[in-house]
Amino acid sequence: MKQYTDLYNDQRTLICQHAAAVMNARREEAYADCLRLGFPTRKVERYKYTDVAEAFAPDYGLNLARLDIPVNPYDAFRCEVPNLSTSLYFVVNDQFYQKALPQVALPDGVFVGSLLQAAERYPDVVERHYGRLARTGKDSINALNTLLAQDGLFVYVPKNVRLERPLQVVNILHASVDLMVNRRVLIVLEEGAEAKLLFCDHAMDDHDFLATQVAEVVVGENAHLELYELEETHVRSRRFANMYIDVARNASVTADSITLHNGLTRNRTDVTLSGEYAEVNLQGCVIADKEQRVDNNTLIDHRVANGTSHELYKYVLDDRAVGAFAGRVLVREGAQKTVSTETNANLCATPTARMYTQPMLEIYADDVKCSHGSTVGQLNEQALFYMQQRGIPEAEARLLLKYAFVGEVLDSITLSPLRDRLRYLVEKRFRGELNTCAGCRLCR
Repeated sequence: MKQYTDLYNDQRTLICQHAAAVMNARREEAYADCLRLGFPTRKVERYKYTDVAEAFAPDYGLNLARLDIPVNPYDAFRCEVPNLSTSLYFVVNDQFYQKALPQVALPDGVFVGSLLQAAERYPDVVERHYGRLARTGKDSINALNTLLAQDGLFVYVPKNVRLERPLQVVNILHASVDLMVNRRVLIVLEEGAEAKLLFCDHAMDDHDFLATQVAEVVVGENAHLELYELEETHVRSRRFANMYIDVARNASVTADSITLHNGLTRNRTDVTLSGEYAEVNLQGCVIADKEQRVDNNTLIDHRVANGTSHELYKYVLDDRAVGAFAGRVLVREGAQKTVSTETNANLCATPTARMYTQPMLEIYADDVKCSHGSTVGQLNEQALFYMQQRGIPEAEARLLLKYAFVGEVLDSITLSPLRDRLRYLVEKRFRGELNTCAGCRLCR
């Protein structure tokens, strides 16, 4: 951690010069927390499966002066989902890209853009929510991101506004040297609002990338949010993403995380059900091979009565890939009538793949319906034999079994064009083909 706190001390003026006042106001507290916490070791329960210090040890470059990096995102990546009409935005490294914006106007009051600009246009909203959920005092990734982040993405949907078109944000990693980026995301849906968001992560160049991302998601009463994250980077990328979601009364959130290609990924998702009759559906699909690593750590906090949560994560690990899942469901005292299910199912396709799973229930109420479970297994040899006896080659039979295994997660996606596109990408991934979008120069 010392190299980053020293960097902040040396470049404090430059960092603050290119950031909003609301972000600068929280840096000193974050700095003190970085010094106090350091990077978590594997003795810290929520980081026991990932060596954080090792990932952050290399000397990465940072674009603290906010130099303009030449890129045409349409030439680099066009993350197209056939038959899904979206409002398309780009974030290049950790800067909102202003030169390519959708031509279709958003409803009155809706804002999608730079957090720096949002702090001027919606100062009260940003000030009220920035840093409220992602506290720096107990997580050093939050602290480091808050210390160094200079801009971010702000999505705001006012009261009773319903977005007909999904919002699509393409995060592009692009540099001529090894680079560290610190992305910040703030999403606010006011009472009765509805929105669908799709985030796609890509790496454009064959360099080492380290990305920290802290997302705060506020969903007001009777609001509804569908949030999809798709990672298709490369083996030299490292991603540490923390997402915090607050769900108010009668609101619902669906959050899907799909990891199709990566290097090292560590996702933390914390959901707070703060109002009665709030509902959350957390789902994840991981496909990893070679020496890729994916660690998903979740917390669903039922704070009040009549909350509902469903959680399903599935992994398919090949070669020497390593997967980890730790999911905790906390039902607090007084949170009666809670309904919660948590399932983690994993398939190790080779003897050298490794999976660590830790589903947890912590219940302090007596009138609840809660269940959790996990499985780790290999391909069914009897099913393989049966399929080969009917003329299906072994390689194709293995692919079909893997595809069927993750089908439950894909089938739950309500956006049918996105669901069909992901089915296509998953099949390509199992066939050993890199599955980024058409136009990806890295994969040609």
